Amino acid sequence: MTTAGSARAEGDRGDKGGLRTALAGLTTRGRSFLAAGVAATACAYVLGQSDLLRVGLLLAVLPLMCAGVLYRTRYRVAGSRRLSPARVPAGSEARVHLRMDNVSRMPTGLLMLQDRVPYVLGPRPRFVLDRVEAGGRREVSYRVRSDLRGRYPLGPLQLRLSDPFGMCELTRSFSTYDTLTVIPRVEPLPPVRLSGEAKGYGDGRQRSLALAGEDDVIPRGYRYGDDLRRVHWRSTARYGELMVRREEQPQRARCTVLLDTRAIAYDGAGPDSAFEWAVSGAASVLVHLLERGFSVRLLTDTGNSVPGEGSDGFAGASQESADAAGLMMDTLAVVDHSDGAGLSRAYDMVRGGNEGLLVAFLGDLDEEQAAVLARMRQRSGGAVAFVLDSGTWLREPSDVSAPSDGGGERLRMLREAGWTAVSVPRGASLEEQWRLADRERFGLVAARGGEGAG
Repeated sequence: MTTAGSARAEGDRGDKGGLRTALAGLTTRGRSFLAAGVAATACAYVLGQSDLLRVGLLLAVLPLMCAGVLYRTRYRVAGSRRLSPARVPAGSEARVHLRMDNVSRMPTGLLMLQDRVPYVLGPRPRFVLDRVEAGGRREVSYRVRSDLRGRYPLGPLQLRLSDPFGMCELTRSFSTYDTLTVIPRVEPLPPVRLSGEAKGYGDGRQRSLALAGEDDVIPRGYRYGDDLRRVHWRSTARYGELMVRREEQPQRARCTVLLDTRAIAYDGAGPDSAFEWAVSGAASVLVHLLERGFSVRLLTDTGNSVPGEGSDGFAGASQESADAAGLMMDTLAVVDHSDGAGLSRAYDMVRGGNEGLLVAFLGDLDEEQAAVLARMRQRSGGAVAFVLDSGTWLREPSDVSAPSDGGGERLRMLREAGWTAVSVPRGASLEEQWRLADRERFGLVAARGGEGAG
């Protein structure tokens, strides 16, 4: 949850525009009264009717008096906004809480509160607040929802002052605003054994001692709670105090999630487009692998990664994993199509080679980009590709059983290079594709006689 700083709106003579601003705030009712009063006064002068003159003067003076009183009114109010939550998945709702405090020594009149929101979040909320006593406060809330990723500004908050007769309205704007971040949808994934996981945490972890030989073990001092079976007696005799063998150090598994954002690789737009599926898939895999203890790095075809991540990516299964996931979700919330035509920049970032897992979400591929991906596979410990063929995503749901000819050829090239390549049809579930990739990998391992199993 985030809180906007308080702001103040005062209806005094310091307002720009002066009395002219107050007159410009006359409502339709006020302008009608003024026009009727002027007309009645003119007719009374022509016809010599004193009674009609009094009525005309009353009709004309009333809206002017209301504008003058409202102009001189000194309301001092403070407003704040709180988002709950400030980061929400696409398609989910967030609630915005508004609070108005009357910090003056006099009660307010009728107030209308209005918050400015982008049209994609819904209609502009308006609230009518009755008289607020001196030192009192009022709290209201409204809901916002968007099916589109992005960062949306909320505010500034506007306060509309009105006289009791509804003749004049003045608007005061607060200076603060908040930002609502709509992140991609994250789908929970089942735990499967993908290539490259054997070097990480979980059932497939590997452990290594500080040095290779038993005689070369580097001991440390005994700590309360250490297992006595780990006491290294030779070192104990040498140092004259209890020494234990160092704990085996787990080697953290690494993973790079590659998101293809090339505009030429995707057709269509909107929440159900192939590109949005790829973004949501990348977000789901990132969160899933962070939860499993991987060091995760997000990479796009432009060679850019998430600001603030280390050379090995963000570490999972730690206190900072939630913050790391938030940073990557914020990046994916605003990721858009790139103007690039190839994946060479991403290859330059991967070819350093950390022998970790590589998970790619790809759009349409030509032969040249398939060759780049084949070289990229040689720099990773395992590689899984989810290929979204635009030809299938633009067809009707009943006619997407097989990829287009070009898509099938590119899948074959990737598989021959060692990728576990899966063609993603329109409307497919990421969980199903995740399990399918696991089955495809074990099928590839069986075809190669068990090579690379783990």
